[in-house]
Amino acid sequence: MKLVQTHIPGFPRIGAARELKFALERFWRGESSEAALQQTASNLRARHWETQRQHGLDFVTVGDFAFYDHVANHIQLFGCEPSRFGFSGDETPLARYFAMARGDSAHASCGCGHNGAALEMTKWFDTNYHYLVPEFSESTSFDLYSKRLLDEVSEARVAGHRVKAVLLGPLTFLWLGKERDAAPGFSRLDLLDRLLPQYSRLLMQLRVAGADWVQLDEPILGLDLPNAWRNAFEPAYWLLNQAGAQLIVATYFSPLEENVSLACRLPVAGLHVDAVRAASELTSVADWLPAHKVLSIGVIDGRNIWRTDLDATMATLMPVLSKRSGPVWLSTSCSLLHVPYSLAAEPALDDELRSWLAFAEEKLAELALLKAALSADERVSGQVARGFAEARAALECRRASTRVHNTDVSARMAGLASDDAAARRNSSFAQRQHLQRERLQLPAFPTTTIGSFPQTPEIRIARAAFKRGELSAPDYQQAMRAEIAHAVRTQEELGLDVLVHGEAERNDMVEYFGEQLDGFAFTANGWVQSYGSRCVKPPVIFGDVQRPQAMTVGWTKYAQSLTRKPMKGMLTGPVTILQWSFVRDDQPRADTALQIAAAIRDEVRDLENAGIAIIQIDEPALREGLPLRRNRWDAYLAWATKAFRISAAVAADATQIHTHMCYAEFNDILPAIAALDADVITIESSRSAMELLGGFASFRYPNEIGPGVYDIHSPRVPGSEEMAELLRKAAKVVPPAQLWVNPDCGLKTRAWPETSAALQNMVVAAQQLRAEIQLS
Repeated sequence: MKLVQTHIPGFPRIGAARELKFALERFWRGESSEAALQQTASNLRARHWETQRQHGLDFVTVGDFAFYDHVANHIQLFGCEPSRFGFSGDETPLARYFAMARGDSAHASCGCGHNGAALEMTKWFDTNYHYLVPEFSESTSFDLYSKRLLDEVSEARVAGHRVKAVLLGPLTFLWLGKERDAAPGFSRLDLLDRLLPQYSRLLMQLRVAGADWVQLDEPILGLDLPNAWRNAFEPAYWLLNQAGAQLIVATYFSPLEENVSLACRLPVAGLHVDAVRAASELTSVADWLPAHKVLSIGVIDGRNIWRTDLDATMATLMPVLSKRSGPVWLSTSCSLLHVPYSLAAEPALDDELRSWLAFAEEKLAELALLKAALSADERVSGQVARGFAEARAALECRRASTRVHNTDVSARMAGLASDDAAARRNSSFAQRQHLQRERLQLPAFPTTTIGSFPQTPEIRIARAAFKRGELSAPDYQQAMRAEIAHAVRTQEELGLDVLVHGEAERNDMVEYFGEQLDGFAFTANGWVQSYGSRCVKPPVIFGDVQRPQAMTVGWTKYAQSLTRKPMKGMLTGPVTILQWSFVRDDQPRADTALQIAAAIRDEVRDLENAGIAIIQIDEPALREGLPLRRNRWDAYLAWATKAFRISAAVAADATQIHTHMCYAEFNDILPAIAALDADVITIESSRSAMELLGGFASFRYPNEIGPGVYDIHSPRVPGSEEMAELLRKAAKVVPPAQLWVNPDCGLKTRAWPETSAALQNMVVAAQQLRAEIQLS
């Protein structure tokens, strides 16, 4: 058998017990020092490298760690922090880093001409991870500023590890950015010639520091690239190759398609491909890639938590191994950033379900088992046989389990799939709008929030006590009712027009619903980083989905009883529940989305019957689920938009349906967003200074829209005039009669003092616009 080596593109950085999250938040609150934060980071890196070595990986991956985001690491690494922050040079690198990530209140309104608003944040390809968007202009320059990566390589070398350093490739780094305050005709690709010398300098330094390999991530090779970007790859890598480092280019998340030949002929020592998302291309890559180059095959799914079918994986690998004379590495398809740390933290999972799963550590064990199986080493043959037999038995158990399939659900889905009327509202938007305005009697520029209010320590303590059985159900309900009453009272005092109950009872906008639906399972510690210190615990959809009983009606009815103003019923949409869960892989995602849509449809009907006049069905993940290749968009958008319409179409004309989307680019799917036929859409737009609205205006988006007027991910409280100016921008491109006023996103991560102050300013801004713009 061919001798193979193993590695991974990246590992979860937050720690088995979310140590990084808690260390960051202590530091941000001023409760710990920078030295303490750095020590936590060093301990985590050492532990994660040792974990990789213990599982037999031939290299540890260095450079995948970040205090907030790995793209932000590169902004600082290459010295291209936006000048608008007005950094003096006296700040520590970490202070500058967090100012870019969270906003710099020192330059918010000091009159110095600088802008301390946080960098825009958007989705990392089609994942639920968010990255900070680099800002480029013709004046952008590059220099090696941060030595953090070199220091980490030294740490790993001192610990005795063979090191593979990891960087974003230069083309992907530029692609992920945006032109800001740039001259007409400027393209960020124009900066490549300035950037490449700094990459070359860094590669030489990494080689001297002892990095055996450098992994350059170029996932944009899986996109539909303009010719100028495609043509830039070969000359760029010819230059980088001169640095003398052993380079492996990594692609993931998407097939290479027309870029297969380009990727294979790049002048580098190796190529990593995603053999999970692009399994059909593996033979082509094996044929195209020169024999002397390393072929790294990502055979273990780095995006999902299902146990690998080892027999099928071996069947995939053997033809490739038999035809290639050159070196082969085995790996996960992408970084393990997107899966939880370890099943060892899940003692409460039942044995059957547990046997179906593999988290990050278990995926390392699967790699080790595959490597052993290919080694033909008699000393491990018994271990290999047992491992394969165990995996085989778990897969057979899952296929046959009665927990997975429900004949009642299958019958209902067949009916919904064939009933076109089930996905249409009764009347046109114009007719619905007239009835809704008569019913709601809202002022111009109506104010509202996206849904959640601060999850205070009191809320979290009560929820934890309830889960431990230390707080009775009636006492827990009373505690949550008190929080809801506080939220309603505060909104009325602030003068908001459409209220929300604040979602005090909800642990997470997806987990809360999944806990009440059949077909879902939950972990105790299956945390995954979303951005910064924000972690989510995705549910596991293992079987057919249905709703046994109402999920939100009681809480919403109670909140509505406290006020005469409209109270929004708050639901998470089917596509977002799908995207933000670990989804079963034994049926098409479209089928699972339809099952969830049917459950949400039942909830909409019950809310309406309870007298709720406005129902919000959030779909922030609609754009995230879009395939990276345009030739697959139509099929996805067809079933995704249908799922939303099925969930909403049961509502009567006078019931106003809202949806919310955030932190993604929407302009290229505006027809699909319009096809949702939501009466009101609220979107994140403050970080981009209303840039997103340009597309909505050009498209002539027909329904009402609420562009976010302040960034909720920053502790900074913007002034009312700042918000009013954003609204004036919005009113120039969207008919003022169609505009709502709201924050960018939910407020659960914020504290009450800053929330109240910001919302008060938002209400004042809306009042200013009402006085300035008289609607007919």
